[in-house]
Amino acid sequence: MVTLKTADEISLMEYAGEVVAEVLNILKERTKPGMSTYDLEEITLEIMRKRNVKPAFKGYQGYPAALCVSINEEVVHGIPSKNRVINEGDLVSVDTGTIYKGFFGDGAISYIVGKPEDPRKEELLKVTEKARDIGISKALVGNRIGDIGNAIQTYVESHNMSVIKDFVGHGIGRQLHESPQVPNFGEKDKGIELREGMTIAIEPMVSLGSYEVEIEENNWTVVTRDRSCAAHFEHTIAINKDGPRILTHLPL
Repeated sequence: MVTLKTADEISLMEYAGEVVAEVLNILKERTKPGMSTYDLEEITLEIMRKRNVKPAFKGYQGYPAALCVSINEEVVHGIPSKNRVINEGDLVSVDTGTIYKGFFGDGAISYIVGKPEDPRKEELLKVTEKARDIGISKALVGNRIGDIGNAIQTYVESHNMSVIKDFVGHGIGRQLHESPQVPNFGEKDKGIELREGMTIAIEPMVSLGSYEVEIEENNWTVVTRDRSCAAHFEHTIAINKDGPRILTHLPL
């Protein structure tokens, strides 16, 4: 069941989203070769404490951390570890969520650490971020869920890349994952109609190779089956009559 949010509820989600955006921005600035992925977890928790929000991911279905850190062929749900060292040229995806007064925010970005050495990785970042923004542009009152996914898929595949299909966007609000699912693929004019007050997370995950994935032995980390690089960009948005409103933006 889709839950519509009031203006006050969306404002609470916006604060949660601002902290998500702040975390992601600071992680991108601070990530350096030689750091462990657990170093990024500690930075995340420090910011969340200062901003008076709770980590949304920690403990969710048993997930052990506040942050997901996925490197190169890892798509999503990489668990921070003191033993996983970040190297020059790695493509790092960071994904986190917050809870503020009972409402959730969720966002993700990808970036290259140090000097970019592989032009295909740079292109992957640009295409994935643009695909997210194209998807958001279709999140209009009266459009349908399929319009978002179709726009993302069409753009990604026009660049000879693949949309990951086993993991999708979602509704969000009082829960991290609510109805409806928001796939990054699909057909125009299909799926539920978008209404004012809906809040959703749009999050294309894109690979340079196949869309097929598998889950590692830790039962969390998702990797591309062909070990091609992947990227992930996500915003939480609210749908209103004036167009989509991005909630995971940096504080104004």
